[in-house]
Amino acid sequence: MSNHQAAGGTNGDRTGRYVRHPNGHVTPMSPFTSVWRWHITMVASILFRVTIGAATVGAALMLGWIATASSGADAYAKLLACSASPLGLFVWFGLTVVLFSFLLNGARHLINDMGKGLDLKTANLMARIAVWGPLVLAVLFWVALFATGKVSL
Repeated sequence: MSNHQAAGGTNGDRTGRYVRHPNGHVTPMSPFTSVWRWHITMVASILFRVTIGAATVGAALMLGWIATASSGADAYAKLLACSASPLGLFVWFGLTVVLFSFLLNGARHLINDMGKGLDLKTANLMARIAVWGPLVLAVLFWVALFATGKVSL
């Protein structure tokens, strides 16, 4: 029996540190599944990656807006009506959260790239700001839009 087979548990290995894949290969289990616990910096990192996907959707919507604007006044009026609907406002609110997420996460990464904010306390604080800040800033932004009459239902 080879060491590769023995690592897979065929010799009575009870550590649970190896996994046999459907193709028969035996590999060590990924360490994050048994070692790491959820932490705010992990959440910030994952949410930042999610916002990249959301920004892609936003970019597609902006291209649609440009195409609609170039299609004439009637098409543009329909787009504005759709954007002013509750669903449209929800989408714009979500894109506002994405924008603020990029700004705050970008600032966090810039600070970290300069070698600053890497101690545990500061890293946690910046991650909390990056996770919750976009939502708070987006709400404040949209409250201001509604309060000034720029947007209404």
